Amino acid sequence: MAAVRRWSEGMSSDNIKGLVLAISSSLFIGASFIVKKKGLKKAGASGVRAGVGGYSYLLEPLWWFGMITMVVGEIANFAAYAFAPAILVTPLGALSIIISAVLAHIILREKLHTFGILGCALCVVGSTTIVLHAPQERQIESVTEVWDLATEPGFLFYTALVLTAVFTLIFHFVPQYGQTHIMVYIGVCSLVGSISVMSVKALGIALKLTFSGMNQLLYPQTWAFTLVVASCVITQMNYLNKVMVTH
Repeated sequence: MAAVRRWSEGMSSDNIKGLVLAISSSLFIGASFIVKKKGLKKAGASGVRAGVGGYSYLLEPLWWFGMITMVVGEIANFAAYAFAPAILVTPLGALSIIISAVLAHIILREKLHTFGILGCALCVVGSTTIVLHAPQERQIESVTEVWDLATEPGFLFYTALVLTAVFTLIFHFVPQYGQTHIMVYIGVCSLVGSISVMSVKALGIALKLTFSGMNQLLYPQTWAFTLVVASCVITQMNYLNKVMVTH
């Protein structure tokens, strides 16, 4: 309790806003997976399944409702990054896993086994531990500061490593094992997601500063981060659809 008290006392108003937005985001995103899966199943019953390259789900209203729910959640998540440190916001995304697991058990009749329950518990423990010990965020005065951090050798090396792994999965493992091994699709989504965090954070800061009177839309770095975010989101959406239909 003492740790919680110290943590709450050290929270700024911006961090509290970010925390509330991140939790709201998890609720919307967690629910959206269930709605989208029902839509994908319905579309697959009358057309070509997304898991084998079909796009009949684009004509399914239920899938679009789930998509809108996810967009609302992603907007809330995006706004959370503008107010709170990434180390505070990102772990709370694990809540969407728990929400999806519970709703899948109730709505989709997918049995939540012992290992699933253990996984959910570990998500709660891990997220809580990271959030309670999250450091204070440094003040960012311009999107160019984030760009300087993103172009440091260490992060560039990590990015190159991740992109190599992603392209290897997409072009070598997905054609052979995508239909039978869930971790192939999940691996693509997770790796791409690790890159998008920096860009989402940068874009959130850029918009927050712009709305406060310091226009960041004049910087080419803002648009570069926007392009990375859009590319990551499209890639993740494509392979998440494949995961939900195939498995």
